[in-house]
Amino acid sequence: MELKAFLMGCNIVAYQKGNQRYGMCCSWAQMLDYDRIGLLLGSQSVTGKNITVKDIIGVSSLAEPQVEIARHFGRGHSDKYDKFAGYPFTWDETAILIPHSRVQMTCLVEEILHLPKDNPDYFIVCKVLRFEQDESKPFLNLHEL
Repeated sequence: MELKAFLMGCNIVAYQKGNQRYGMCCSWAQMLDYDRIGLLLGSQSVTGKNITVKDIIGVSSLAEPQVEIARHFGRGHSDKYDKFAGYPFTWDETAILIPHSRVQMTCLVEEILHLPKDNPDYFIVCKVLRFEQDESKPFLNLHEL
């Protein structure tokens, strides 16, 4: 099966490193190639700050009924409270995936680009190692939040 394009919309980036689980809602994600994606994570993001090259992370492109999950993962920082408490998730190595998403991707972080000082965000390039997609589910869009 071939990975199909996904929307920039609402993507949950999640992984575990050591004893800490990290998760955030990323509204800027893009396919770069058939097996590569790019993620733009804000410089204030604890999840983004802790990602390193060779990490295995999960990227779950949410489906329309998952609005509350998007809102929940968009609030606060992962080092302040357990964002996963009370929410379903699955594991693939250190990647954390959100069940029932339109697309669930297990990704290898290949490169982290630090943008210029006037925009200190992180642009993360990942290779998609494995994925599941359910084309019958519509993507969740940002304007639905």
